[in-house]
Amino acid sequence: MKNCYPLLLFVGLIFSQLALGQSQQGQLIRIMVSPSKADMIYQKGDNISFDVAVYKFGQLVEGAEIEYEIGPEKMEPVLTGNSTLKKGTTTLKGGKLSVPGFIRCKVTYKENGKTYSNTGTAGIAPLDIQPTTTLPKDFEEFWEEGKNALKGIPLEPVLTLIPERSTHHTNVYHVSFSNISGKIYGILTKPKKPGKYPAILHVPGAGIRPYYGANINQDVIALQIGIHGIPVDQYESSLYKDLGAGALSNYNRIFLDDKDKYYYKRVYLGCVRAVDFIFAQEEFDGENIGVMGGSQGGALSIITAGLDDRIKYLVSYYPALSDLTGYLHGRAGGWPHLFRDEWSNKAEKIETSKYYDVVNFARFVKVPGFYSWGFNDNVCPPTSMYSAFNVVPGKKELSLYHDASHWRYAEQSEEGHNWLVQKIGTK
Repeated sequence: MKNCYPLLLFVGLIFSQLALGQSQQGQLIRIMVSPSKADMIYQKGDNISFDVAVYKFGQLVEGAEIEYEIGPEKMEPVLTGNSTLKKGTTTLKGGKLSVPGFIRCKVTYKENGKTYSNTGTAGIAPLDIQPTTTLPKDFEEFWEEGKNALKGIPLEPVLTLIPERSTHHTNVYHVSFSNISGKIYGILTKPKKPGKYPAILHVPGAGIRPYYGANINQDVIALQIGIHGIPVDQYESSLYKDLGAGALSNYNRIFLDDKDKYYYKRVYLGCVRAVDFIFAQEEFDGENIGVMGGSQGGALSIITAGLDDRIKYLVSYYPALSDLTGYLHGRAGGWPHLFRDEWSNKAEKIETSKYYDVVNFARFVKVPGFYSWGFNDNVCPPTSMYSAFNVVPGKKELSLYHDASHWRYAEQSEEGHNWLVQKIGTK
């Protein structure tokens, strides 16, 4: 047999060179904008500055002409201008802030008719940020009445096995159960091996979509719910797209002028009912349960933990629905930015929002929580998120991925997942 070693060595060298030649995928032009301080956090009255660099093919673009806007996040800029980056970099003065908050710098560069932009955001004493919303005197009574009404409604669970999604380890089910009105639908996963297991409730981000199940092939019961009272297994259907463009467009504003009819009432109580469903599973160990989600789901994680003391741990990524009245006080409010425009700033809507603001549920969260977001989030402004985080009385861990926007790094998701599964006692 001929010696194949030279051929194998040659092929190995080719593949190693291909690997070395790979790089991160991204835009042709990359603009880097970052506060000059490494931790991106300043104190009140500090002079703030932003380091800017423009790259093309991994090299600084000498002579790049940029435009910039600097000001409090989601507000009109207070500093605007342009600059020529002789060596491809510069430092912009960002002024100072006398109150806790965030200053954002947006940089724009144009080349060959295309516009590129990026932002950097500096925090100013963020742990001192306090909410603008207030706690209604009957807040606890209002939600106790809702939970008591829920207790009078039979659960009526229905589990339908999805064989094609099940594995050697895990059974996957499409499930439904009764809510305060209508049904909650979701995807349940649980190990096939007999035993008692901890549980995770996955609460959804905004929108209307199907779901596929979570924590498959792990020793945990997982329930992933939808919030709109429709089945979540119509994978080939246009149902979700049609509802999003039609009847459920802007669902977060439906009946905002009436706290008893507001769309989110059945959603929040539906999360409590989802906990009821988990406790009804004979494989559940009856004790170790956590809730997790991002954006709207990050909000629902805090809300569920605030409403239901059966929840033992929570993970919240960039929570929405936080300090909704911020805009009425000259600063950023949380998604869905209900009061950014004067036409929606009606007294009855503002009053209703207080019963649904994450801040007011955060005040009652006493269980350990893992929280994570970035300073560049332009959907859930960090000012609004800190407004909720800072009033949480329970043990809390904040993991900052400073330059992240309304998304999370894989490592960030992994950190939150590992934190929760370690707490509830599974792998």
